[in-house]
Amino acid sequence: MNASSVTGISDGDRFNEVLALINSARHQAMQTVNTQLIELYWQVGAHISRKIERAEWGDSVVGQLAEHLALTQPGLRGFTRSNLFRMRQFYEIYRGEEKVAPLARQLSWSHNVIIFGQSKRPEEREFYLKMAVQEKWSKRELERQFKAALEIFRDAYMVEFLDLPGVHAETDLHQGLLGRLKAFLTELGRDFCFVGSQYPLQVGSRDFALDLLFFHRGLNCLVAIELKVGRFEPEYLGKLDFYLEALDRTVRKPHENPAIGVLLCASKEDEVVEYALNRSLSPALIAEYQTCLPDKQLLQAKLHEFYALDTAHAENTD
Repeated sequence: MNASSVTGISDGDRFNEVLALINSARHQAMQTVNTQLIELYWQVGAHISRKIERAEWGDSVVGQLAEHLALTQPGLRGFTRSNLFRMRQFYEIYRGEEKVAPLARQLSWSHNVIIFGQSKRPEEREFYLKMAVQEKWSKRELERQFKAALEIFRDAYMVEFLDLPGVHAETDLHQGLLGRLKAFLTELGRDFCFVGSQYPLQVGSRDFALDLLFFHRGLNCLVAIELKVGRFEPEYLGKLDFYLEALDRTVRKPHENPAIGVLLCASKEDEVVEYALNRSLSPALIAEYQTCLPDKQLLQAKLHEFYALDTAHAENTD
């Protein structure tokens, strides 16, 4: 009779702690090897970059290097001509970015190739590096995130201006303006990522809905858009502040900055644009928000244009 039958504890349960130690050591060993490999690729990329910058090497020499390594180091993998050029690109992209270079070293080479190969801007690279490290995205998940983002922005360009029904109502005008604003904001650049329309918020036992919700990659925060058809009323800002507190409490993730609110009021007399910012924000972060967000006058001009288009279309179809 073995010990497990006497105690009633299976071998699997008894030895779990030892297995956990083994798995932890394996993981740490893999991390160490990965860090050393990324550092090697960095150094090789730096060497190639310097040789080419000094005109000591041309592109053809990189190909010759790949052939030489293949002949002299037959078991060595990953040093093809194309991968050597990727190492050079890897070094040249991150050599001046002290903030994000350490993040790149925490990811596998495959992750890095996807990120610097598909990102168009430094802010986008930083976003995906941070998210891949924090969320521990697999290579497949990282590719899925890029694909999903591309679909969002491609769809935004394909959206046609909404045709309002014959019977004009404030609700129709509201929905028409929201459609135009959504398309406009996503066309401003890849910083604005569309999350949803009529986004549900629950506070206590009451349900609310945000007109539009975006995530701003550069600012690393949620952006709530509220549209009112009619003149500006001060209480609108109070309600938007209420929504922001709910977003920060129930939706915002720990690594994200406090949410921002944008209030848009459209009427025949005037268009009003106001930003709502969390009171706890530091002056430096407020300044950064103001730099990255669309200028109020630009939003006001677009709102005026969209309002004129939708009301004119509605009057023509009545």
